[in-house]
Amino acid sequence: MNDNTPSQLSLYLDLIRWNRPAGWLLLLWPSLSALWLAAKGFPGWHLLSVFVLGTILMRSAGCCINDVADREFDKHVERTAHRPVTSGALSVTQALTAGALLALCALALVLTTNAVTVAWSFVALAVTLIYPYAKRFVAMPQAVLGVAFSFGIPMAFAAVNGGPLTWQGWWAAVPPFAWALLLVNLCWVLAYDTEYAMVDREDDLRIGMKTSAITLGRHDVLGVMLFYAVYLFGTLYLLHDQGLGWPQWFSMELAGIQALWHFGMIYRRERNGCFRAFRMNHWLGATVFAGIALGYALHPAGV
Repeated sequence: MNDNTPSQLSLYLDLIRWNRPAGWLLLLWPSLSALWLAAKGFPGWHLLSVFVLGTILMRSAGCCINDVADREFDKHVERTAHRPVTSGALSVTQALTAGALLALCALALVLTTNAVTVAWSFVALAVTLIYPYAKRFVAMPQAVLGVAFSFGIPMAFAAVNGGPLTWQGWWAAVPPFAWALLLVNLCWVLAYDTEYAMVDREDDLRIGMKTSAITLGRHDVLGVMLFYAVYLFGTLYLLHDQGLGWPQWFSMELAGIQALWHFGMIYRRERNGCFRAFRMNHWLGATVFAGIALGYALHPAGV
């Protein structure tokens, strides 16, 4: 075997984007923020472990599904042409098997919580499966991704508040506040994934893929900044009565500064700048989470 031939392990690690943690961090920070908000502070090591490990596993499973669904399109996109499934280094069966095993491991973690959380996890899985195909039919598939990437929020509330599965318990475990958090977080996903879509716009136009960057056209940068504004002001409004004190206000100011920094990276619409802005978004999510966690640490009762 040629020494330059990648090993099977390296191919699977490439499949799940192991060396690109920004993807699972973008999922993790909203989930942890919701977990702290639902528990009114530190949720305990068990739930923290479930959500951290579960996020990594489900993001990895999602990569497997996405690469199988997009394998014919990815051949024509410069950035994705060498992915393991697209290049043929891994077969569709191998990728789907890996994705199924990762999803089953995530389910095993969820089973240690409660029945309501388990039920909501199947809804989350359904959205994850739908997203790769939304890019064929939906003008802004990033909105579907936004639901998928935000579903850790209702699951966090279910994990804290849930119990035996009943119709009343199913809905009571996830209050309107959690769904409002999901909606504003969806706007953040629209912001950073539009930046991501700006990187591949020319390739996507050529192959007929639908993205928010294409739909927004020359208003793409304005759209990204409006999405950031709705996310930041929406989060600020939802958290204003949570009693988190100055850490929450300070963290939101820092998050706003980061959003303005992103404008500086994307306004020329250069590929490298847009991709860098996308990759740096996890710091914005981490900043918002830090304000929530520190707020509860300094004000344990949330008052």
